[in-house]
Amino acid sequence: MLKDIFQKKKKRYATIPSDRAKQEVPEGLMTKCPSCRTIMYTKDLKKNLSVCRTCGHHHRMGAWERIEALIDEGTFQELDSEVIGGNPLGFPGYEEKLENDRIKTGMNEACVSGQGQINGYPVILSVMDADFRMASMGSAVGEKLTRAIEKAIDTGFPIIIIAASGGARMQEGMLSLMQMAKTSAALERLDRSGGLFISIMTHPTTGGVSASFASLGDYNFAEPKALVGFAGRRIIEQTIREELPEDFQTAEFLLEHGQLDRVVPRLEMKELLTTVLAIHQ
Repeated sequence: MLKDIFQKKKKRYATIPSDRAKQEVPEGLMTKCPSCRTIMYTKDLKKNLSVCRTCGHHHRMGAWERIEALIDEGTFQELDSEVIGGNPLGFPGYEEKLENDRIKTGMNEACVSGQGQINGYPVILSVMDADFRMASMGSAVGEKLTRAIEKAIDTGFPIIIIAASGGARMQEGMLSLMQMAKTSAALERLDRSGGLFISIMTHPTTGGVSASFASLGDYNFAEPKALVGFAGRRIIEQTIREELPEDFQTAEFLLEHGQLDRVVPRLEMKELLTTVLAIHQ
């Protein structure tokens, strides 16, 4: 007992995890919400369609994730997967950037188009993916969107386009800007045929995409807090020499000023689309 009293206590030091221990934690296991800072299992976040259960923040979704969330299982048939962008202007390093994005996303371009069903109602669906060149609208993207619209004209099915974009693709210059007129003209032909176009704007939908086809829907919907606009906030403030409202260019701001029909939470989107499709059936 005396030995225990006089024996010096060993100091306890906090241990630093070894590199091996760090490697045992799978990458991407946890996700921190950028809005409320809640840390959650990525798997649980995905199950909730990438919407934070704490604050409702809508995290970015890939094109195939959105297709899986909306289209009935086993009904989706991809269209025009062979349409791939090139480097028509010989922009330095552009081909390497495209190839890197193809490897990173597993997609050929920033848009996926196809035919499927939403609760039994047939639709043509095009989804843009911001992980591929920020879903900028180059020649291939414009071509895929135009072909999807023409498919809707031929079949008589409604077309739904889920937009997400940083605008025109600068590496393709004027050819990129021409896609604004190309897609808008195709939608005019759809309108004359009596077809239905539902536009869904997600974060962000900006530049030439917001100024063309994304704003031409028979129904214009957007996800909560989505950034939707043409020019950047700083550029507009410098041009008009006025300070803009804090919520400027958000989906809620556009709804209040009559540029949207409804702001729709992601978890309610399929139900709303089913209702709209049933009305027009």
